[in-house]
Amino acid sequence: MKFFLSGLGNMYANLDHIKKAVIEADGLGFDGALMPDHYMWGTMGGGHMFQDPYSTLETWVTLTYLAGKTERIGLGTLVNPVPFRPPAQLAKMLSTLDVLSGGRVIFGVGAGWSQVEFDGYSEWGSSKTRVDKTEEGVQLILRLWTEDEVDHEGRYYSAKGAVLDPKPVQKPHPPLLFAGPGKRMLSMAGTYGDLVYIPMWTPGSPEEAKSRVMRAAEKAGRADKVSFIAGDMGGRGPYDSAEHLKKAEAAEESGAAVYMTGFPRDGFFEAMSKFAEEVMPSYK
Repeated sequence: MKFFLSGLGNMYANLDHIKKAVIEADGLGFDGALMPDHYMWGTMGGGHMFQDPYSTLETWVTLTYLAGKTERIGLGTLVNPVPFRPPAQLAKMLSTLDVLSGGRVIFGVGAGWSQVEFDGYSEWGSSKTRVDKTEEGVQLILRLWTEDEVDHEGRYYSAKGAVLDPKPVQKPHPPLLFAGPGKRMLSMAGTYGDLVYIPMWTPGSPEEAKSRVMRAAEKAGRADKVSFIAGDMGGRGPYDSAEHLKKAEAAEESGAAVYMTGFPRDGFFEAMSKFAEEVMPSYK
């Protein structure tokens, strides 16, 4: 089982903490570190908890900097609002980072929820439109990552003679991580995803959500390609190794390929070190 660090945020005020956390996690043997991708946090998604929810780091630029400071840890997003940027340009950015990092990109796929950042930097739309754009964007990105030259004329995006070179180091492409709770996003996770996290606010039971993912995966002929992530998006309460051991054991028994966790801000680095020493070795 692999171990991902989450709960880092992308707030400018936490820049030093983020840098130190990812660099130390790399040295401790964590397999991945994930950051959210938001320019402006709205009132949903925890934005109300930040002193200045609009003072943020550009996540992929930050991860590119961290790729130069680390050696083996995977670097990715939880998750990208795919309709927020032109997907072909996103494909080029991530391919370049995969080359620079020696194959360490994890591509988080989402449809976006913060209207304020879309209004400020992109174009908002209905939930259906954003999910439609997400699927077409993912299709275009995958083609650019795997085909020599791409012609695409879709409902939302177009490409004529698009050549993306160099290709990503990871083959056939960097892993796609889905964490959307909606029915269509769960189905999309099965159709395209490599890693799937079922958030706690997903309607219905986690078992029902996993079944929807796997039905779509089976329909796409890729049931053996989908792995699940267990754990939490951030630290919850005081650190307790025994509690993490229990959760990691449950994650392994559930068949999860990844255990994801954050740590409380007070005593963060001590907790992360204890986790690496007392929990991770049993599952490596």
